[in-house]
Amino acid sequence: RYSLFYNHLKNIEESEGGLDKFTKSYKTFGVNQLADGGIYCKEWAPGAEAVFLAGDFNGWNPSSHPYKKLEYGKWELFIPPEDGHSPVPHGSKLKVVIRAQNGALLYRISPWARYVVREEDKVNYDWVHWNPPQSYIHKNPSPKRLKSLRIYESHVGIASPEGKVASYKNFTYNVLPRIKDLGYNCVQLMAIMEHAYYASFGYQVTSFFAASSRYGTPDDLKEMIDVAHSMGITVLLDVVHSHASKNSEDGLNQFDGTDSCFFHSGYRGNHQLWDSRLFDYANWEVLRFLLSNLRMWIEDYRFDGFRFDGVTSMLYHHHGIGTGFSGDYNEYFGLHVDEDALCYLMLANHMINTLHPECITIAEDVSGMPALCRPVAEGGGGFDYRLAMAIPDKWIQIIKELKDEDWNMGNIVHTLTNRRCEEKYIAYAESHDQALVGDKTLAFRLMDAEMYTNMSVLMPLTPVIDRGIQLHKMIRLITHALGGESYLNFMGNEFGHPEWLDFPRIGNNESYHYARRQFNLTEDDLLRYKFLNAFDRDMNKLEERFGWLASPQAYVSEKHEANKVIAFERAGLIFIFNFHPYQSYVDYRVVAFKYKILLDSDAGEYGGHQRLDHNTEYFSEEYPHNYRPNSIMV
Repeated sequence: RYSLFYNHLKNIEESEGGLDKFTKSYKTFGVNQLADGGIYCKEWAPGAEAVFLAGDFNGWNPSSHPYKKLEYGKWELFIPPEDGHSPVPHGSKLKVVIRAQNGALLYRISPWARYVVREEDKVNYDWVHWNPPQSYIHKNPSPKRLKSLRIYESHVGIASPEGKVASYKNFTYNVLPRIKDLGYNCVQLMAIMEHAYYASFGYQVTSFFAASSRYGTPDDLKEMIDVAHSMGITVLLDVVHSHASKNSEDGLNQFDGTDSCFFHSGYRGNHQLWDSRLFDYANWEVLRFLLSNLRMWIEDYRFDGFRFDGVTSMLYHHHGIGTGFSGDYNEYFGLHVDEDALCYLMLANHMINTLHPECITIAEDVSGMPALCRPVAEGGGGFDYRLAMAIPDKWIQIIKELKDEDWNMGNIVHTLTNRRCEEKYIAYAESHDQALVGDKTLAFRLMDAEMYTNMSVLMPLTPVIDRGIQLHKMIRLITHALGGESYLNFMGNEFGHPEWLDFPRIGNNESYHYARRQFNLTEDDLLRYKFLNAFDRDMNKLEERFGWLASPQAYVSEKHEANKVIAFERAGLIFIFNFHPYQSYVDYRVVAFKYKILLDSDAGEYGGHQRLDHNTEYFSEEYPHNYRPNSIMV
């Protein structure tokens, strides 16, 4: 694998003048404004017979501005300035006109387009030339690379209690302060790369270089990131390089009139479950396109890194479909591995680490590919973190299938600690996957229909709501403290957001009712959501103070099946969990030296029963317990 990576890197150095020049192609491909007012255009369309530029600027004449054919399927066009001004004004609509091999004229959006919009009465998106007289100027430096990453997974469009598509401006001024207050130091933005179908959650990308216009302008997004940086918040982009939308009118598919171009042709170029196109990672121009795409998001918008979506689909020719992964190394090495895709990921991480070493990359891989988060120089994938995707599945399985008395403490601890040494994992109890329609969040699984009737503090605390609130806090804290080297939460789940997430579509009469986040629920003093919100905030603030995510793995001193107690040490703290459904303990011995309560899920401000005295200090005695010389009674 390293040899394949090295050969690619060597070829880039020899034929393209180096990685820096190769990945700056976003500044030359597409339609670009020159300093003298002229326009330079460049496209890669190997299957085209001829290429033209048409738009408002030339009365949509499909043949007045032909491109010149270059080597290797590239085409270029220079349009001189008119009296020192650009011949293509800011805000004018454009199309690349491809004469296909069968003679047909195809009107296409450039794969490198920076801004595309859809008018209310239209189905397809239009390409709009974005060259404002004054672009947004970033005022704040990017935060330094974080040691403890507390990620708030977010979607701009649903970040409002109102039933509409929310804006970048709304996120900037209403949501970012909330994220900061909750103690998260990183926001991971979904559905930013333009996608024609809103209900795809941003995972059917049509324009890879365009920030979604449904939330506002590119400058609005730049301002949002700049304000986040002013708060010390790192901003990651959920990047989709694993596949692309099948749209051809406003997407990459059949850009030059052929089945291939950016993708594999035939069966290999289609994902049978996602109904989307699959990139040909062995193609030189596809590498240029994808690597330049990453660099553009970093340098133009100031993103601080990426969460790579669908990595499992990229890594294997079977795309993980109908495949289980047991950890056997034969599952990770062999002809079923797509070495070209893996080499692309290594190149991407190498480029990011070389040109922007402060940036962070995360892999969404369910397979457990070994060394994915080790440096490229070691033959690894080069990622900084991987998602611990077994953890949310385990919590769902426990809650769905087991009585409280049957919870297995050893199995919980195993799932939370089962990770490779020297590879960093992002732990999470639930993400956007569990919030989507057809699934349930932890809060909804625990409390279900009673969330509609019994979340008021004026109502008696029922056993279902009591159990749900307490377990919601405990599950999140033990996942946060024991499950990895970073923590992630999907927006709204921190306070047990009721109901599911469903985007407007034909099946729900295009309703926005479930495509929103009801942050207002936490601001109502008469509702119990405020308890969960407060606990999540204080949990993050405690981690910020002690840094357990950046500490070595925890030492688990107890996982007692009969008592349903788990105890462990990390970052100088003792974490003790009593998962027993009805048994409390007096004078319970645990390993410790000196003890004072810092966070208590049973505290009144978190909706608990206030059974513990927080003013008491406890000192250990020389009483050996669980292979440690000292212990205390709690």
